[in-house]
Amino acid sequence: MSEISVRVLQEEDWPEYRDVRLRALKESPEAFVASAAEEEDYDEDRWRSRMQRSRRLLAEQDETVVGVVSVGSHKIETPGAGELFGLWVDPAKRGSGVARKLLEAAAAQARADDLKHLIYWVGTDNGRAVAFASSFGFRPTDNRRPMEIHGVDDAEDAEELAMVLPLGNSSGVPTSL
Repeated sequence: MSEISVRVLQEEDWPEYRDVRLRALKESPEAFVASAAEEEDYDEDRWRSRMQRSRRLLAEQDETVVGVVSVGSHKIETPGAGELFGLWVDPAKRGSGVARKLLEAAAAQARADDLKHLIYWVGTDNGRAVAFASSFGFRPTDNRRPMEIHGVDDAEDAEELAMVLPLGNSSGVPTSL
């Protein structure tokens, strides 16, 4: 098995991000707020704008895209905090270390961008994701929000919890998210 590599995409890499994003939305529609039907019609300017807002990291193995994650702070009001979002791994590669490689690269990028904390919203009923984030060092907080899920009828009571990863010398969890 060959090594998993992760790279940060640049604005001009928007077609690669678009392709993996649409693939993720089609394969795991329950995991995202958006839908493939919505995003398929986005034009180049919209994709480029998304590339400017947040860092997009792509995992590859044998020259094949096997995962993606995003890191950004454009919606975060807490100084020094960023959000980890849009994590997706190709189903055939789940459990093979792709998600861990993506999180390691995302945390390194967040540190390089001078962020002190990464916030990761995880479904409270997704024990596997909570356990994975915890194993990486994310700590659960008391912050909850309703989960927005497309195409899932019985999701009205679903909620997410904010998990926080302290970066660098910071050992505490921010007091406000």
